[in-house]
Amino acid sequence: MSTVLITGAARGLGLDFVKQYAAKGWKIHACARKPEALKDVEGDIHAHKLEVTDYAAVKALAEKLSGEPIDVLICNAGISAGRASALGEIDPATWREVFEVNALAPLMMAGAFVDHVARSKDRKLVAISSRMGSIANNGGGSYAYRASKTALNMEWSCVARDVAAKGVTCVVLHPGWVQTDMGGAQATLTIAESVPSMVKVIDGLKPADNGRFINYDGSAIDW
Repeated sequence: MSTVLITGAARGLGLDFVKQYAAKGWKIHACARKPEALKDVEGDIHAHKLEVTDYAAVKALAEKLSGEPIDVLICNAGISAGRASALGEIDPATWREVFEVNALAPLMMAGAFVDHVARSKDRKLVAISSRMGSIANNGGGSYAYRASKTALNMEWSCVARDVAAKGVTCVVLHPGWVQTDMGGAQATLTIAESVPSMVKVIDGLKPADNGRFINYDGSAIDW
């Protein structure tokens, strides 16, 4: 049986990732601050209460699952920047929170679970990033969110190089502009359009994809 671990699994993209992998018959480790939101989802779901910035809890979960192969790790948990989004409106406390959740926490997850992934069949490390983290495609504004996703992209590029010898494939995925609490009702994609497409991309990843920045539809995104 294939196994996936998903952070931010109780709502939005994360919840639909859980549903998609449940429909595929996978074993799912669903990590969320409010795992009770998963109680009505059918499948082989193991819900874990986890705040991704609680690194002692991340380490404890990794130890709890020690010896268990994890085919796909999806670092999905993330937050927006709120009022730290524009020049002249920079709030340092908000910046620190955004960077910790969006950039540092995924790196800590990768470090804690890379050996679980390396001992699996699929061996895939996935971070949900954003095209807004692309310097080449920068449209300005949203300073904190953009910068946090750019940091995540650089980290994952480094991880891809550092774990290549383990046979692990690391990619960052842009889910598109999706109608979630973060994306808003004006977004151009529904969750039902974004997540199944990303699952298809993840299913098709090969070692040659290691270190790529990929759109939800499988196309490449410039760094």
